[in-house]
Amino acid sequence: MPTIKSFPLPDLGEGLTEADLLTWLVAVGDTIELNQNIAEVETAKAAVELPSPFAGVVAALHVAEGDTVEVGVPIIDIRVGGDDADTEPEPAAPEVDVTVPAEDGDERVPVLVGYGVAKEGSSRRSGRGAAPATPTPNGQNGKPLAAPPVRKMAKDNAVDLAEVPATGDRGDVTREDIDIYLKGDNPVEERTVERVGREERTPIKGVRKHTADAMVRSAFTAPHVTEFVTVDVTETLTLLDSLRASAHFADVRLTPLALVAKAVLVALKSNPSLNSSWDETTQEIVTKHYVNLGIAAATPRGLMVPNIKDAHEKSLVDIARALSDLTRTAKEGKSSPADLADGTITITNVGVFGVDAGTPILNPGEAAILCFGSIRRMPWEHEGEIALRSVTTLSLSFDHRLVDGQQGSQFLALVGRLLSNPVDMIALG
Repeated sequence: MPTIKSFPLPDLGEGLTEADLLTWLVAVGDTIELNQNIAEVETAKAAVELPSPFAGVVAALHVAEGDTVEVGVPIIDIRVGGDDADTEPEPAAPEVDVTVPAEDGDERVPVLVGYGVAKEGSSRRSGRGAAPATPTPNGQNGKPLAAPPVRKMAKDNAVDLAEVPATGDRGDVTREDIDIYLKGDNPVEERTVERVGREERTPIKGVRKHTADAMVRSAFTAPHVTEFVTVDVTETLTLLDSLRASAHFADVRLTPLALVAKAVLVALKSNPSLNSSWDETTQEIVTKHYVNLGIAAATPRGLMVPNIKDAHEKSLVDIARALSDLTRTAKEGKSSPADLADGTITITNVGVFGVDAGTPILNPGEAAILCFGSIRRMPWEHEGEIALRSVTTLSLSFDHRLVDGQQGSQFLALVGRLLSNPVDMIALG
């Protein structure tokens, strides 16, 4: 006899108690397999796909796309057994790509979907009804083919993916397809996105809500101080060109940011206060003897700060490779909560936007953040003469409870000196 099994929203770790259901990947009546992804959800940390803990037939969807759901609330019913699916006895729950701290605080252990915190709760509806509408057929499970970040982009711009001509290799809709559609350059059909009045309102949810809350909390909790230094990085760029020609970097994208990261790691060795945190509960300063180097990344879902774990142990080749992987994963919307957790110090690169400098807000729980501005060719004093040199501005914001003015100034000056004279960076690194 078939039985109905409910699958509640699992505990996705990091102390998170709710998530937004971004996209259903299945519909009522679909036959699904064990571990098949059934939905994409977005927490305050990241977007993750939920695999099914059962094989069977989808009997009901209890949550609409866009709803905010608390942990433990049933989101889907699956009919298992009988003639509907060739199932085995109830399987163990599959793993989700997230982690939570172990009880002893020394390790991180995987969270099993379906075995999270089960408690009373309710979903907060977005006003679109109790279940999503049946999708328009033109992809798997009757839904247009598109990666989760592309679906989010379409949702943010009120675009029906079924109306967008797909040009992806798998017949999927890409970001470029949506851009063309929004610009009205669709060669198939001229369409425009309808706007009500002269304003557009976007719900503050998921990563953007978390970022806003965190930045306000940081700005009004940690006393920020920001200092600036402008440095000549001509020699660093010369070194960069030499390294790019090396066989060691043949398959690695090496950018100036990698050398800035290396300079920060070297400077932290003699300035450990910049790699600390304030424990309000115990009234202690916690100095970290490891560096999880955060890199602020602008993504379609908002600002994210994934970090390179144990960056202090990595070579320049490893750092460059990690930067490429980290930023690509973030922009694709695939950063996991573990990628974003436990950062110790952050670098934000505003130079990629053509901006010279900034006064960055600390990532909560960290003592410092370095802002890397654009590199420009300009007249500069060099060896007693005026010459055209490559110059950039570095700015450092730090928590004055943890870092005093002398410590912050020494750290920033050392980072600047290492980038002006990269031989010192190599010697000390």
